[in-house]
Amino acid sequence: MSFEETPAGGSLIWHTAPVRQIVVAMRRTLEFWTRDGQRFLIAPGEVLFAEDTAGSSHSWRLISDEPWHRVYLILAKGADVPFTANAAR
Repeated sequence: MSFEETPAGGSLIWHTAPVRQIVVAMRRTLEFWTRDGQRFLIAPGEVLFAEDTAGSSHSWRLISDEPWHRVYLILAKGADVPFTANAAR
């Protein structure tokens, strides 16, 4: 597990996840988009399952004037992730 902070105005252009991981947003909101055109917000308390370690990738940008805080939970190789995507997005 690691805690990370990105300064206000931060963004990261197209990239893949370095490892299969769960990302928990702790403070501030992030705009997230995928190569296949999905766009959504990740607000504090929400969870993102990042498994795109190869292929099309994703981008994000902070939409707040304060730092973004999050926690990364690195998954063991082959670990089962027992949750489903939020279909309401």
